[in-house]
Amino acid sequence: MIPEDWEVQKIRDLCKLVNGRGFKPYEWGTRGYPIIRIQNLNGSDEFNFYEGPFNPKILVESGQLLFAWSGSRGTSFGPHVWYGETAVLNYHTWKIEVDETAVDPDFYLYALKNLTVSIEDQAHGASALVHTQKWEMEGFDLAIPSEINEQRAVAAALSDVDAALAGLLRLIAKKKDLKQATMQTLLTGQTRLPGFSGEWQVKRLGELVDTDPENLGSGTVPDQSFNYIALENVDRGRLLGWTEQQFATAPSRARRVLRSGDVLIATVRPNLQAHLLFGEAAGLMPWVCSTGFCVVRCIPGKSWAPFIFAQFFAGGISKQIETLIAGSNYPAINSGDVRALEVAAPCYKEQTAIATVLSDMDAEIAALTAQADKTRLLKQAMMQELLTGRTRLPLPVDHGPEGAHV
Repeated sequence: MIPEDWEVQKIRDLCKLVNGRGFKPYEWGTRGYPIIRIQNLNGSDEFNFYEGPFNPKILVESGQLLFAWSGSRGTSFGPHVWYGETAVLNYHTWKIEVDETAVDPDFYLYALKNLTVSIEDQAHGASALVHTQKWEMEGFDLAIPSEINEQRAVAAALSDVDAALAGLLRLIAKKKDLKQATMQTLLTGQTRLPGFSGEWQVKRLGELVDTDPENLGSGTVPDQSFNYIALENVDRGRLLGWTEQQFATAPSRARRVLRSGDVLIATVRPNLQAHLLFGEAAGLMPWVCSTGFCVVRCIPGKSWAPFIFAQFFAGGISKQIETLIAGSNYPAINSGDVRALEVAAPCYKEQTAIATVLSDMDAEIAALTAQADKTRLLKQAMMQELLTGRTRLPLPVDHGPEGAHV
């Protein structure tokens, strides 16, 4: 259902789809025009170049609307705007030449974005990697306002939300960089917080913590229920989920008992930093994690869990881990390796102060991330309303030369 003064048009009536050229690997070089490939539409700045002859129709200037007709669902597949230097277009992507007498180009971009999910649903290929054909793309319908001013008003409103979201993402990136720099100085003692002095001591982690202090043994009651955290449930400090298990049917790795304040260190592919600071346990059931983690439990008065956790994302411990797994086909460490890691540590009170500073920075980043997520949802809701005509924007009133209402 669309407003009576809107029109339904086919893609073929609004633009021309120009496919890229299939550049062969032997044609790639280090000079000439950069070749726009799918990964370059997703932000990669690694390019191959081409300096041979080509049809001018595949030349792409900054600001050009493109459509990746083969790619990953929800990411690379769909419309993109090219903001790089003048380049040539690779196969698997269309250059969209918009008929500006029929539709405003900015409105058309948002209309295509809104249509992309429907295109993906009817595309060919596996669930993640899909592709569509030119004749199929040209047959899709788009609803557009008949008045160009309304098209521009819709595009401007959505563009404002995009600008706000982009500003938030830039600020988040800046805050993350600031936190990383702060970690490198605070966690090594290069910068001291006010009120603290004295030498730091380099110790093996095993002097400051206990590792794997509790494990489920063979005598565990078979129907013992618990919440289970597997390796895939953790991503760089974030708990993505868990499962409810019973001991008798649980995975054989479900053995490490967790307490609030424990630090989970991934020992399988530890360079991916799938570590977690385990907080207050939710619910009444016990919590257990995989033996793919080394559970680090801080010794009261000697180490503070958030400080130890932060050390695993700083350069010192990361370099030690990289050395341990260098050259291995299956990068892994064990709990003994974790205990042997060296860490520079101040007194207990200074550890807590440093961890508080980093925690405050994390809280600020989390708040900005939540704001960005809300802005994304707002944009999605606005697209559903404005691009279907369910919500109409007020248009500027046209006045005559003497200010009389026309």
